[in-house]
Amino acid sequence: MCSNHSQNENNGNEENSFGEFRRKVRAAQVLSPAVERLLWTLHFTGRVSVVVQNGRVLKSGYEEGYFRRHEPAST
Repeated sequence: MCSNHSQNENNGNEENSFGEFRRKVRAAQVLSPAVERLLWTLHFTGRVSVVVQNGRVLKSGYEEGYFRRHEPAST
C-alpha cells in the first residue's frame, strides 16, 4: 500500500513537471538567456532544433540559410 502511495506521488510530480515543461515551451522559454542574446545579436530568424532522448539532448542544429546579415549603409 505504501508503494501505491509513492507511485501516485511520483505520477503527480511527473504531471506537474510535464505541465511546467509545456508552459515553458508555449512561452518560448526553451533557450537560456545567453543563447537568446546571441540569437538577437546575430539577427537570427531561422530554425533551431533540439532532439531530446531520455531527458538528454541527443543532437541540436540550425538552418544556416536563414541568417540575414545587415550590410552597412553606403555613404
